[in-house]
Parts: sequence; structure tokens; C-alpha cells
Amino acid sequence: MNIHEYQAKQLLDGYGVAVPRGAPAFTVDEAVRAAASLGGPVWVLKSQIHAGGRGAGHFAGDPQKRGGVRVVKSLDEVRSDAGSMLGHVLVTRQTGAAGREVKRLYIEEACDIARELYLGLLLDRATSRLLMMASTEGGMDIEEVAEKTPEKILKISIDPAVGMMPFQARRLAFGLGLQGKQIGSGVEFMLAMYQAFTELDASVVEINPLVVTAAGDVIALDAKMNFDDNALYRHPAIRELNDPHEDDPAEVEAAEADLNFIKLDGSIGCMVNGAGLAMATMDIIKLYGSSPANFLDVGGSAKAEQVVAAFKIITSDPNVKAVLVNIFGGIMRCDLIAAGIITATREVGLKVPLVVRLEGTNVEQGKALLDRSGLNIIAADDLADAAQKVVDAQGGS
Repeated sequence: MNIHEYQAKQLLDGYGVAVPRGAPAFTVDEAVRAAASLGGPVWVLKSQIHAGGRGAGHFAGDPQKRGGVRVVKSLDEVRSDAGSMLGHVLVTRQTGAAGREVKRLYIEEACDIARELYLGLLLDRATSRLLMMASTEGGMDIEEVAEKTPEKILKISIDPAVGMMPFQARRLAFGLGLQGKQIGSGVEFMLAMYQAFTELDASVVEINPLVVTAAGDVIALDAKMNFDDNALYRHPAIRELNDPHEDDPAEVEAAEADLNFIKLDGSIGCMVNGAGLAMATMDIIKLYGSSPANFLDVGGSAKAEQVVAAFKIITSDPNVKAVLVNIFGGIMRCDLIAAGIITATREVGLKVPLVVRLEGTNVEQGKALLDRSGLNIIAADDLADAAQKVVDAQGGS
């Protein structure tokens, strides 16, 4: 689960991570009141959407191409700029051409920036340990730094048995070129950031840029936090921070139907039971020359109404040119899945080719139901046969 920048800063501030003072605003009047309460004379207005590159982005229809992060120097400017941002569509490199409507702003006190750095904490799947990364190249995408100047990325692997140690934080602080009191501030910042990550079951904490002010303070000028969905039951307060307007509508609908769904960019819709089989299905579609339009795992005990919901979600994507259903019936019986497929196909009025591969418990009964349905369903014998048929049915790669 993702949250907005201001929410991440509020959480981090609670653990002692240094952040500038700021307040969210949902209306122009709230923005003006927030700026007045913070005191001036300079503020920063930040569009709150779940996408990076806000400062370098632009609002659709704005001939001046002004970005989604702006420095303002009077309350009149706060009012004017807030009005031109709230309710308007911000286009960044991460939103794509469609952009994202800005429904909330974050008004923050300005700070005197001397240096911009980078700091990130995430799970390193290669070592099954948390990895803290730091770089002197703050303000840039870490992927770009890794590609062009990988030697500028410092990494510390954290032993889960002992946690992050102060000497590790000092090593990163020295590597970032912090001096004097900045070293102590930097170490305190990193240890607090690590504590927030572990106690809140985060999956990513990224501070970009981490700034050193002219006064020598170390502050998170921006903050991004993602959380492990599987641990949200332990953090109901964090779950409440979710902004459904920032989620893909299809993924919201899938979650409500208790389906595991992720939208992708391909043309073949997939409905599979089991995450491993779903991954294998997507891989073999690529092998046969096309691309999956989604990851959709209906789980091991899906009901007919979930199958109907899955079909509706898949076929709502205009990019889908064919659908592949790949079911291995273990706990889930193939005849029940077949009945759900028939109901779903009739209910949604499926207009694209449908390829079905069934295997497992009650497979013969399931195939018989599909044969007697009178629907235009293409049967497949195995996974390779299914991939070939669905790619052919949608007109090739």
C-alpha cells in the first residue's frame, strides 16, 4: 500500500525523523490558512499524488507548463497557485499522458538547502536482509544514478538478528560527506528511519532528497513510504491512510471481490488459480510472442460469483484482445469453475476469444459442462497448447 508524502512525513516525525513543518489542505481556503499558521515569508506547495516527478511535471492545459511543486512568497500566491493545482490533472513521467487529478496539497515551510542527498531503505531479496542505500546524488532517480554512476551509491546490509547498528549509520554519514554536528544528526536520522520501517512493516522508505540546510540540519525534504499489504492487519491506523482515488479502479474492484489482481500493459487477459501458476502462465504467454494484460489469481477456493467478478474486471480493459483461463483443480473443483466460466461469459457478454485449460479434480465433468454450454470456448489440453491458442486467437503477437 502506498501513502502520500505528507502522511509519510507525519509517520516518520513520530519516530524522530527530522522533517520540515507542514500541513495538508483539501481546499484553497485550507491552503491559505495552513500557510498563515506556519508563518512565512516563503512556503512550498506540493501536489499530493502517488507518482514521482511532481516538480518536473506539468498540469494538463497549462500553457506555462508549471510543475506540481511550487515555491510561493505571499498568501495571495498561495491562494492563486492552490487554485490552479487543486482539481487539475498533473502529468508526470510516472503518471503517463493521462495524468492524475490533484485532490490534496501539502503546504510546507521552505528551507535553505545547502546539499541534496539520497537515502533509501528496502528489502534486498538477494540476501533476505534490509538494505540501506545512500548517495550524494540527491534529487535524482536512484535508478539513473545506478546506471550512470553506480560507484556513488553506498550500501549497508542490516543483520536482522541485531538490527541497524550506530557504526553502520556513521559509515554512511561519513560516505555522504557529513561533517561536525551533521554526522550526529545523520546517524540519529538513519536509526529513527530504520525503527519506523521495521515497526510499521514498511516495504520501502525513500528520502529523496535528504537535505543538509545552511544551518547544518539534516532533514527529509521529501518522503515516500510503501507498506506490506500482508501486514496491514497489524496496523489499522495505517490502513486508514489509503487514498482509494489513487488506486487503479480495477484493482480496487478486485480487492473488494477478494481477488489478487495487478493490471499490466499486454493484450491477453489471464484468470488463474495460484500465484505460481499465474506467474508461469504470464511467462509462457511471453514465450509464445504476446504479453499478459494482468496478473489475476482467484485463489484456491473461488466461488462462482468471484469468477464472474474476475471476468468483468478482465474484460473492462479495452486492451484485452483474448482471455486465457488456466485452472488446476486441487481444492477447487473444475466443474464448479466451469459453471462459473459459463455464467460469467453469458453475464458479461464476452466479445473476445476465450481459451480454457482445466486440469485436476472433476476435470472431465468440467470439460463436459463447457462442451454442452454452446458457447464459443476454445479448449486447451495443456499449458503450452493454451498459450499457443490464445496468442493465435488474439491475432498473434
